[in-house]
Amino acid sequence: SMTERVARLRQQSLDAVPSISSERAELLTGFYRQTEGRLMSAPVRRALAFQYLLEHKTICINEGELIVGEKGPAPKAAPTYPELCCHSLQDLDILNSREKISFVVTPQVRKVYEETIIPFWRGKTMRELLFSEMTEEWKAAYEAGVFTEFMEQRSPGHTVLDDKIYHKGMLDFKQDIQRSLDSLDYLNDPEAYDKQEELKAMSICADALIRFAERHAEKARELAGQETNPQRKKELERIAEICTHVPAHAPQDFWEALQYYWFVHLGVTTELNPWDAFNPGKLDQHLYPFYKKGLEEGTLTLSLIHI
Repeated sequence: SMTERVARLRQQSLDAVPSISSERAELLTGFYRQTEGRLMSAPVRRALAFQYLLEHKTICINEGELIVGEKGPAPKAAPTYPELCCHSLQDLDILNSREKISFVVTPQVRKVYEETIIPFWRGKTMRELLFSEMTEEWKAAYEAGVFTEFMEQRSPGHTVLDDKIYHKGMLDFKQDIQRSLDSLDYLNDPEAYDKQEELKAMSICADALIRFAERHAEKARELAGQETNPQRKKELERIAEICTHVPAHAPQDFWEALQYYWFVHLGVTTELNPWDAFNPGKLDQHLYPFYKKGLEEGTLTLSLIHI
C-alpha cells in the first residue's frame, strides 16, 4: 500500500497547476548577454551557461520530500529554452489558453518575454540557424505540412544513461577528464584542441552539478534549523548529508543512488531539452545492489503491495 507520505506528495503533484517559468530563460539570456563578444569555444560557453544556471536557479525543497530537486522553481513550473527555439507571444497565448494541456503564462512572464527574451534571441536561436541552412524545397514541404520537424523545439533526445554514475562520483570523473587532458597530443593529433575544449567543458559541468547539490544541502540545513517536527528535522539533516556526498562521490546506499540519479536527470534536462526526457536506462538493475544491501543491513524494509 502507498505510504501516507507518498500519497500526500502524489496529491501535491496532481494538484499543482502547470505553468511556464521564465527563470531559466532569464538566467540564460543574462549569461549570454554578459559574455557576448568574449572569445570562447562552443562547448566551454555551453558549460559556463550550465554552471550559471545551476548556481542561480531557485532551490526548491517541498514539504515531506526525501528526494530533492525541481526542474523549475516550483512543481510543474516548466522552464523554457529560448536558445533552441524562442516562444513568440502568440505561442505563449496559445499555451495559456488551450483546452488540452495548457500552461499558465502570467502577465509578468509574458512581459519578460516581450521586453527581454524575444528581442535578445531574435536571429540567434538554433532553430533559426538550422532553418537558414535548409533548401527552399525543404521549407515549402515543411510549410505545407508534409512533415513535422520536432528538432526545432528540442535537442536530440532518446538518451539512455548507463551505470557509470553508480560507481563513480563527479570528482572521479574529473580525475578521468584530467588524465585525458594530460595525454592530449597537440603535435600529432589535429583534433587535440577540440578534444581539449570538450574535456574542459565536461569538467566545468561536473563542478556545476556538485555545486547544485551543495546548494540543496544548504537549503536543507536552513529548513532543518526552522523545523519544529523532530522527525522532519532529522530527514532534512540527512538530505543535507546526502547532497554533500552525491554527486561529488559515488553513492553508498539506495537513497544516495536515487538522489544522484535525480541530480543527473535535472542536469541533463536543464542544460537542454532532450525530447522532454532523459532515460535512466535499466534503473531496476542499477539500483538493485543498493536495494539488496539496504535490506540486508535493515536500512530498507520491504513494502507489501496488496493487489
